[in-house]
Amino acid sequence: MQKLYKIIAVIVFSWSLINCNNKKQTIENGDTRKPNIIYILADDLGYGDLSVMGQKKFSTPNIDKLAKDGVLFTQHYSGSTVCAPSRSSLMTGLHTGHTFIRGNREIKPEGQYPLDSSIVTVAELLKSEGYITGAFGKWGLGYPASEGDPNNQGFDEFYGYNCQRIGHNYYPYYLWHNQTKEILKGNSGKETETYAPDVIHEKSIAFLEKNKDTTFFMYYPSVIPHAELVAPEGYMAKFRGKLLPEKSYQGVDDGEDYKNGGYGSQKEPHTAFAAMVYLLDKQVGEIRKKVEELGIAENTIIIFTSDNGPHQEGGADPNYFNSNADLRGHKRDLYEGGIRVPMIAYWPNKIKANSTSNHISAFWDFLPTACEIAQLKPPENIDGISFLPELLGKKQESHDYLYWEFLERGGKQAVRFGDWKGIRLDMNNNARASIELYNLVSDIGEENNVADENPEIVEQIANIMEKEHTYSEAFSFGYEKN
Repeated sequence: MQKLYKIIAVIVFSWSLINCNNKKQTIENGDTRKPNIIYILADDLGYGDLSVMGQKKFSTPNIDKLAKDGVLFTQHYSGSTVCAPSRSSLMTGLHTGHTFIRGNREIKPEGQYPLDSSIVTVAELLKSEGYITGAFGKWGLGYPASEGDPNNQGFDEFYGYNCQRIGHNYYPYYLWHNQTKEILKGNSGKETETYAPDVIHEKSIAFLEKNKDTTFFMYYPSVIPHAELVAPEGYMAKFRGKLLPEKSYQGVDDGEDYKNGGYGSQKEPHTAFAAMVYLLDKQVGEIRKKVEELGIAENTIIIFTSDNGPHQEGGADPNYFNSNADLRGHKRDLYEGGIRVPMIAYWPNKIKANSTSNHISAFWDFLPTACEIAQLKPPENIDGISFLPELLGKKQESHDYLYWEFLERGGKQAVRFGDWKGIRLDMNNNARASIELYNLVSDIGEENNVADENPEIVEQIANIMEKEHTYSEAFSFGYEKN
């Protein structure tokens, strides 16, 4: 019955296009063709891990050029501070108080808790409008063949890691191509012949070539630069000896967790991290180049961002690289360093080159943005606001506030409210724990808690937290079970 409801919902959204002729006027120059959409999602790339954002230890020339030729968003936020809920927010247009997946809950032997069959994703909406849809990289929203499997959530083609845990490893035993498990023979036992990001990238390029004469949505959730820290020797050699001192990391090199979620050992973690980001940058450049070679660049928007802040696992050293750009916190924090991420959008002759936007936006804005690009009315009761007007230099609607919640490490909530940021910790033990308050204009590092001096703002934020959190049977704060 749920699947029937889902089909009906998608049909209704599609039918609504008939009454949305005004949306067609949003695209400049009277061009009513459906534009292609490419969304590139880095994994655990920090706000300061791009040279365009101030990184000094290495450079990211292709991503920097994307920003130079497009627009750089300085106040964009991820859906969550860890992988699965961040991706759920991206796919559904709902923040973590409403979206279905709110944590990294695992389903053995492989995969994560699945999106429900009733959920309507951005891929399904675009597919209903004739888009060919492909996802290449890491999924994490439903184990193979479940209702949350990418093929059951609107993607015509999927290639990569279904499971986030297995996605920790860069020389896996296999990858998934739709419902087929493709064995990587060169990685049997302890062999490391086939670097998964290379194979996944090849498949994405093939998707672009195959669909150059159609309208497509390509979702590219890379596993780079998530731990483990591993890169092919050719990339390692470019940085070896330049990022000293190294601090060796002893990881998992055999046993049950080897290539099954355990991070491998790395004697040169600084070198490996830089090499991985170099490879990610190279792949972004190749995607752009391929779009240009195929002659479809002017009808293709490319968006680049990251799923959350930098991690501290597998030998990673975000302090050495200043990966959070002096923002407070890292992955698993709701301070700025855990959720503020770079975002770049490039669309020739549509987006003003070398521009910067201070528009406050978040992952749940992508679904309505994609719908407006495709001239499709988005679902009702979502949390997102299309940022297409901002991309095109038009009048942009703003959020009243942004909301996050995170279930791990005691339970946390956060609200971005104008220039204010409110954070509540230890929710599992105290549902009404005190709220920390920071002014992000004068205190971007969230060092000075000014809650006592601004009780009215704190009260407003507390009311938002109470309003925006809805109960989830599958993902809930501990106090709700009492």
